[in-house]
Amino acid sequence: MAGLLVYVHHDDGEFSPQGLGLLAKAAGLGGEVTAFVAGSGIDDGWAGSLGGHGAAKVLVADDAALGGLSQPIVDALAPTAAEADAVLFGAGVVSADVAAGLAARLGAGIACETTDIAMADGGVVATRPALDDTVMVESGFSGGPGIVLARANAFPVREGASGTAPVERVPVSVDDWSQRASLTGRETAEGGGVDITEADILVSVGRGMGGPENVQLVEALAKALGGEVAATRAVVDAGWVPYSMQVGQTGKTVSPKLYIACGVSGAIQHKVGMASAGTIIAINKDGNAPIFEFADVGVVGDALAILPKLTELVAARKG
Repeated sequence: MAGLLVYVHHDDGEFSPQGLGLLAKAAGLGGEVTAFVAGSGIDDGWAGSLGGHGAAKVLVADDAALGGLSQPIVDALAPTAAEADAVLFGAGVVSADVAAGLAARLGAGIACETTDIAMADGGVVATRPALDDTVMVESGFSGGPGIVLARANAFPVREGASGTAPVERVPVSVDDWSQRASLTGRETAEGGGVDITEADILVSVGRGMGGPENVQLVEALAKALGGEVAATRAVVDAGWVPYSMQVGQTGKTVSPKLYIACGVSGAIQHKVGMASAGTIIAINKDGNAPIFEFADVGVVGDALAILPKLTELVAARKG
């Protein structure tokens, strides 16, 4: 098959929004887009609903061995993927594993952390940020199917999706060695916390705060102001705070009345998530940080020294 092949992961009877968003993006590029679904006991009607998200056709690999681990899925996907122009994967643990395994199996190039996809000269061009999100890099593929792995939340799910696509079942052959590992259980992270998209005041932590031990300084200021804590992608990726706090292109879009950025460089991917804030205050010791170009108030200085004093002043004023 020629054209774009989109692997759509699913869990507990729900398609991953990462795969659905990528499917909609692929459909907007023109040409034929085929969705690929792997699993056990898949209903054709359910799989066909991917037509509402942009799939012209849905290929289903249904086998008891495709219970969630990545290697059997690579086995099932490889024959079809080898004939595609490019294979696209939404963000996710299993999707990333399958993408990497497929690239190794086919000897294909892979572009990770992709935030945009385009067609040029008949081939796929993947765009991704680099150098701590300060530059954007476009990557093409010289031969074979290009493998594209998207960054989380880079492509929105099509709203009001409706319609169906024809479903075709493909033969599945899984190697014995691919089944030597098995899934024995799962643990789900506890939810909770405040929705930062509804907060009037946000105090955001960036890598300029030095380390996770200094997040408490941001938390103290946010508490004194009656606000909430937000963060950049780099901070979330480093494990300082949960993903639910991330602001930016692949996080949440916020519009608080006040946004205080502490040690935040202001890369474009972060800016798009908070640029509509009423008042933006930036605290950064790097006077050339991009955030000063669009902040309403800029403070050039060490946030580690400024935040405790600012918190004391706010508390004293409120008292």
